[in-house]
Amino acid sequence: MKKLVVCFAVVLISSVAAFAANDEREKDRVKDAGEVLKEVLNIPDNIPQDLLDKAECVVVLPSVKKGAFGVGGSYGRGVMICRSGEHYKGKWGAPALYALEGVSIGFQLGGQATDFVLLVMNPKGAQSLLYSKVKLGADASAAAGPKGRTAEGATDIVMQAEILSYSRNKGLFAGVSLEGSTLRSDGSAN
Repeated sequence: MKKLVVCFAVVLISSVAAFAANDEREKDRVKDAGEVLKEVLNIPDNIPQDLLDKAECVVVLPSVKKGAFGVGGSYGRGVMICRSGEHYKGKWGAPALYALEGVSIGFQLGGQATDFVLLVMNPKGAQSLLYSKVKLGADASAAAGPKGRTAEGATDIVMQAEILSYSRNKGLFAGVSLEGSTLRSDGSAN
């Protein structure tokens, strides 16, 4: 586990230099994503190691803001890092900058900031994210990821999902979900 934490942190944090010509915000985004990933991976019994080992891409969205008073909205910016190779089984590549946006209607009230870590579990999910914007729950199946040391107790529905979602909340809000949100490459920042 520590080896993976170090690997992710080194790739993300060292990639800050790659954005040296870009705006400070992009460098901060990569740095924040590395810190969030490091913190989330250090939480005991959170993301199972076997799922991390199988993930083809990892998306880290620090501090996604969500607010609502009947009509809600969410917005966040983060980083995606994918494995290289023909079937996304190689070493971890360079980060790409991503944005998450969503609108919801219904009984909801509150505001919060949530850190998300999304594990992209198969080539279809990885290809969708790399080459187009994806509406979670519609274009790509998403499910809350199982927690604990292994994913043995996870249901088949969760294990067939293209994207597994993990979150850490700050604030008050009833029902955190990414379903219906759009995840896209942040073209202006890449």
